[in-house]
Amino acid sequence: MSKLSRKLILRIALVICAVCALSMAANTFLLPDYFLYQKKLKLGELTSQLAVMEYHELVPQIEHLEAEHQVTIVYASLSDTTEGVNSWLKERLNRKGITLSKFWLTEESMAKLREGGRVNKIYNQSKLKSSYLVNFFPVGGNVFAVGESISHSSDTIGIVNRFNAYLWIGALILLILLCALYAARIVKPLAQLNETAEAISNLSFTKADIKTGDEIESLAHSINRMSDKLEDAHRALEAKNANLRRFIADISHELKTPLSLIQVYASGMKDGLDDGTYADVIRKQSEEMAAMVDRLLELSRLQTEPYRFEPVDFRQLLAETLDAYRPAFRQQGLTLEVDDRLQTEAWVSADRQKLESVLHNFVTNAMKYTTGERVGITVEAKANSVSFRIANGTEIAEEAEWASVWEPFYVMESSRSKKFSGTGLGLSIARTILQNHQASFGAHVREGIVEFDFSLPLLRGGKESVLR
Repeated sequence: MSKLSRKLILRIALVICAVCALSMAANTFLLPDYFLYQKKLKLGELTSQLAVMEYHELVPQIEHLEAEHQVTIVYASLSDTTEGVNSWLKERLNRKGITLSKFWLTEESMAKLREGGRVNKIYNQSKLKSSYLVNFFPVGGNVFAVGESISHSSDTIGIVNRFNAYLWIGALILLILLCALYAARIVKPLAQLNETAEAISNLSFTKADIKTGDEIESLAHSINRMSDKLEDAHRALEAKNANLRRFIADISHELKTPLSLIQVYASGMKDGLDDGTYADVIRKQSEEMAAMVDRLLELSRLQTEPYRFEPVDFRQLLAETLDAYRPAFRQQGLTLEVDDRLQTEAWVSADRQKLESVLHNFVTNAMKYTTGERVGITVEAKANSVSFRIANGTEIAEEAEWASVWEPFYVMESSRSKKFSGTGLGLSIARTILQNHQASFGAHVREGIVEFDFSLPLLRGGKESVLR
């Protein structure tokens, strides 16, 4: 038997024993007084009803009242002596089968009755193991006695207590058996939940199959959902760790290459091999390293730097950004096609400088890596948001490869050349900025065209909605 089962059975047994003890104590000490109180209350109500009746109305109804209320009613004349009244009342009680060892009214009680008062008495008949409860009241110059025999309850209560003890013992045994069965039903699924939790703690994300139709089943569903979320979080953490390892390897590689060149050319200068270009190479490699460090610092800063959100006209910001690139496109013999479907202002809440950095990054990448002669940009408003898309030609058709371009230092294999040199940090910076703007974004490739896009929520009411 499990610990939970033992605790449950023990506590239920203690409760039953406590209830049984309280019941017996109440029967022994409280029930007799309560029983007598109820009898007095009943007899007092009947006496109040009879005391207001006339003598000639009351006497003919005595037999009927006795049968109806299970009492005995006798009477005697108040003009008689106290001893005479007692004799008359006792004799008439004897005639009705009520034999009392003692029964009398005192002079004081008789005086009270003659003045119109009432007298209540209880006579203990110890030999008969009973008591006689009687109320006296005057009606039409006569004293009436309404009484009821009350048997002593000690023997009866003892029998009742013993009988109840047998019932409680039987109930206790039955409840212990039922508790054992019910506890087993509870403990088994709880044990399964414990095994599931233990497995989850060991990074084995199993699930519990429990169908009890109660809170335990709800708990099992909650643990299963927790297991799924922990598994997803664990996978995401492993992916981040893998990205971190790759990031460290990539940054080590990117920094090691210029450092190696600097060391080689510095040694050449020391050995007198400089043809006048060694200093330029060292300066260029140093500048590239400095640029890379600056981009890393920018990426790190964007993770924690506060953003200054303000109303920004996206259409105007895009136009200003593209104007700066049109000469570069013409110089490289590329065509920049802009499909502006906004036709009006498009206000968004953004950090203008950082959003402009995203646009610069997307346009620069498209101009640098396109395999065609054109770059297409589409901007439009749809579903209460402004959507930006930029497309250019590519030789990489696998969309799975494009899913990694947002990671730091990721460079496509086809672009690993001096012609397309870069740090691989631009899209990582763009991703960080877009995430902080709560923007949706992505990269898609189809039919030799790669398309980068993002969407920002439009401000309702335009610029004035924020300024207010």
